Amino acid sequence: MTKKRVEAPTIAPGEKPKGPASYFPSIEKTYGQPVQHWLDIAAEGLDAGRPHGEVVGLLKSDHGLGHGHANAIVAYVRAKLAE
Repeated sequence: MTKKRVEAPTIAPGEKPKGPASYFPSIEKTYGQPVQHWLDIAAEGLDAGRPHGEVVGLLKSDHGLGHGHANAIVAYVRAKLAE
């Protein structure tokens, strides 16, 4: 299986992100890492065949993300992988 990297969205100045990406500025501010860091972790877990809920749990337990933030990351990655 070939791993596909999910890139963080480019958000133009003054543009308000929609859907799961609307959480990304808060995620970066709250956890001190660029959103790409979290997208890579989620993509790795999903590439390994882990289900959505398990990857959310990993982000929460191993990395300290809140449920909403972790879920937004995984939902975004899943949607991009399905494209």
